[in-house]
Amino acid sequence: MNHQNRLLAMTEERAEQGNAGRGTMELRHLRYFVAVAEELHFTRAAERLGIKQPPLSLQIRGLERELGTSLFHRLTRGVELTETGALLLDEARRILDQVERTKTSVQSRARGETGRIHLGFACASCFQPLVPGIIRAYRERYPGVVLSPEQSNTARLAAGLRSGEIDVAFVRPPLSDGGELTVEPLVEESMVIVLPDSHPRAGDRSMPLAALAEETLILFPRAIGPGLHDAIIASCQRAGFSAKLGQEAPQISTTAHMVAAGFGVSIVPQSIAQIRLAGVAYIGIEGEAPRAPISLAYRRDDRCTIVRNFVASARRHYRRAYQSAELSKVNRNAFCVSTLID
Repeated sequence: MNHQNRLLAMTEERAEQGNAGRGTMELRHLRYFVAVAEELHFTRAAERLGIKQPPLSLQIRGLERELGTSLFHRLTRGVELTETGALLLDEARRILDQVERTKTSVQSRARGETGRIHLGFACASCFQPLVPGIIRAYRERYPGVVLSPEQSNTARLAAGLRSGEIDVAFVRPPLSDGGELTVEPLVEESMVIVLPDSHPRAGDRSMPLAALAEETLILFPRAIGPGLHDAIIASCQRAGFSAKLGQEAPQISTTAHMVAAGFGVSIVPQSIAQIRLAGVAYIGIEGEAPRAPISLAYRRDDRCTIVRNFVASARRHYRRAYQSAELSKVNRNAFCVSTLID
């Protein structure tokens, strides 16, 4: 026996003694085995693996000892699988494939490319074109994330954010966050008057708020959007009158239907004019008009990658929207709202 073979035998013996009584199979052993099984040649398998042939042979012998069976028939010009070797090859490939799938899944989740995000919408905020634009941009960038939408009022969404039931929400400020939430302004749009089409001024392009002094004003409950509600009342007062409030509409988006039914007139965010409803007319407000802001809210201490990605995507789209003057369309009466969630 030459010096190299004696050294190899001594190394193998020490390895066997060190591992006696315990299993030592590792993923690398399966990878080594699969390489040899596919190449049917130790030297070619070693080249493929980027290691030397003697250590590879040593690892395969150790694997055979641990399993208590020969995996290869050693031939003059290579090897061939034994029956148990063929069985191990099938199992090893399955295990290694599963490991790679698991690795890929974990890495995708770590990058925020998969998972679920619970998204809240307040007070007809989804009618504002910037909001579906943000959703669309995020879905294009992260198609593997499932979006779960929930529509509610700002107060309930804020409570859902604090409890963890909601991850991110489009809200109508102001809201009391107690320092727990980050609230980033997104857009502030003008509001318009909604008149029944039988009203004498239904054909006007604009009118002052003071013209509504004797009208019955339909508003949504203050609890739904206190900031928006108060802004409308304050604008009427600045115009020189106190609003005569009539029956409340269940939601902002239903006020136009109540106007069409003859309950009175209303003031709504301009983007609500997308609701092309027979029997109503949307009229611009002359002079100082109330504004309808929308902000993005999320937990200040939320470290979830999915949430951070959503916020970053929203900021990117917000900047692009301003740079491309998309928000100049806010005061137009026709918009096309894309489907937010498939």
